[in-house]
Amino acid sequence: MLTNNISSVHPSVFILMGIPGLEEYYFWIAFPFCFMYIIAVLGNCMLLFFITVEPSLHQPMYYFLSMLCVIDLTLSSTTTPKMLVILWFNSAEIYFEACITQMFFIHTFAALESTILLAMAFDRYVAICNPLRYAAILTPPVITKIGFVAFFRCVISTSPLIYLLKRLTFCKSSLIHHSYCEHMAVAKLACADITLNNLYGMVVALFVVVLDIILILLSYLHILRAVFLLTSRDARIKSIGTCGSHICAILIFYIPGILSTILYRFGNNMPLHIHILLVNCYMMTPPMVNPIVYGVKTKQIRNRVLKHFKGQCCSTSTIHGATNRKQ
Repeated sequence: MLTNNISSVHPSVFILMGIPGLEEYYFWIAFPFCFMYIIAVLGNCMLLFFITVEPSLHQPMYYFLSMLCVIDLTLSSTTTPKMLVILWFNSAEIYFEACITQMFFIHTFAALESTILLAMAFDRYVAICNPLRYAAILTPPVITKIGFVAFFRCVISTSPLIYLLKRLTFCKSSLIHHSYCEHMAVAKLACADITLNNLYGMVVALFVVVLDIILILLSYLHILRAVFLLTSRDARIKSIGTCGSHICAILIFYIPGILSTILYRFGNNMPLHIHILLVNCYMMTPPMVNPIVYGVKTKQIRNRVLKHFKGQCCSTSTIHGATNRKQ
């Protein structure tokens, strides 16, 4: 039975419904998400590999990019495998503690991605507005401290969500109309007042995401002012070009998230499966697209990748040539 009415404080198992309304298409819907997940894992792992082995990429910008890769790998791996199991094998059960853990990772690492995008905006600000002191300001110890502060900021912000859910009494159906455990989707199953959950969720969104967006915009206002003060047109284009990948990452992360939030709050007539599909795409698109954007638009990474594959091709040709000579 899918319904599970209980009288205990919380159920031992929740049922993730996946994408309600599209059950007959589950098998085929899973393939695009599986493809996106594979591209995300391969792309982010390749970026981490090239940044690690290439000394010329041991710079503040790429250290922050490494953090972004780890966040994207964690975020996509927290949601997609379980979603694929639901879609392909109809294994929808998830234990309460596992559900809470998944929810914590999703909200923490989504907030952490926003914070790292802010740190990358600060990196671009220093590089363009104060280039002579760039290496002196963004030293490896400073970058490490920024990473730890970002992590603890997000953990401290999202940890109360666990308490807010555990304090609730669940006596309604344990069916979660979603493909993963999201805070409010779980809270709505409670038979207690969830006003505090709703308010705290809004506070976290304002304190983390909205604040980050404002600070990113301020950073880019200073960057644009510094760029327009440059006398050379080529210098202006080059300066803006160094921000291109980061601007794309910002748009890819924030625009779908804002659109999803607006539709969730005001799209009362929108079918549930459309909203869930949009949210799933929002969770998967940044991890998949970020490595492609940085690989294509960042010259150092692009050259390192081409050099690697050309080296492999040359090695293969040499081996085949030696084999033919022996024959």
